[in-house]
Amino acid sequence: MSLWEYANPKKFMDLSGRLMPWLSWLTAGFVAVGLIWGFFFTPDDYRQGSTVKIIYLHVPSALMAINTWLMMLVASLIWLVRRHNVSALAARAAAPVGVAMTLIALATGAIWGKPMWGTYWAWDPRLTSFLILFLFYLGYMALWAAIEDRDTAADLTSVLCIVGSVFAVLSRYAVNFWNQGLHQGTSVPVATGNRSVDDVFFIPLVIAMVGFGLLFVTLLLLRTRTEIRLERLKALERRERLA
Repeated sequence: MSLWEYANPKKFMDLSGRLMPWLSWLTAGFVAVGLIWGFFFTPDDYRQGSTVKIIYLHVPSALMAINTWLMMLVASLIWLVRRHNVSALAARAAAPVGVAMTLIALATGAIWGKPMWGTYWAWDPRLTSFLILFLFYLGYMALWAAIEDRDTAADLTSVLCIVGSVFAVLSRYAVNFWNQGLHQGTSVPVATGNRSVDDVFFIPLVIAMVGFGLLFVTLLLLRTRTEIRLERLKALERRERLA
């Protein structure tokens, strides 16, 4: 069985329909455990006090904001190379989820930054690239809405997605490129394993991150299924007008 089989809308709808109930329950469980454990059953930090607990919203949302765009990049490249309809619709479906995650990350970062830095905002390299990424999300969605022809819209938004991926990468690695920024380094560096978060904070954080990842997958499948249904509805409407 090839993965490309699920570029067929019918097969995608069948598989996603079977997965949705399981994913929904897993998502609810991981998100609830991660956030409740993190906010109510972890101690205050010796330097940051109770404000450190915003990490359980900020880090998972920021991670998903960046990874959502990278997922859109992969889907866009598949569309450009293989012209699979589901990949274009999946990229379109992911954008509003990415916008929501980016907004949560920006808002929680500002709330966290005020007591830590003395200001809600600074033109730090990571913060600035993250804000630009948010604007790319808005531009991506606006471009889809502005062009009536689906294939043309998919082509142009795919190119925009490729360009915007530069800022997705910068959002993730800006601290490594520019040492003068206010933003701290990555708390959970996967590559090196040299994390700066104690186990008492780290375990619920990982659970929250898994929960947000599952939340993204669940919302992506739900929204992609909606996009496929809308495409079918448009096709039926065109047939009625031609009849």
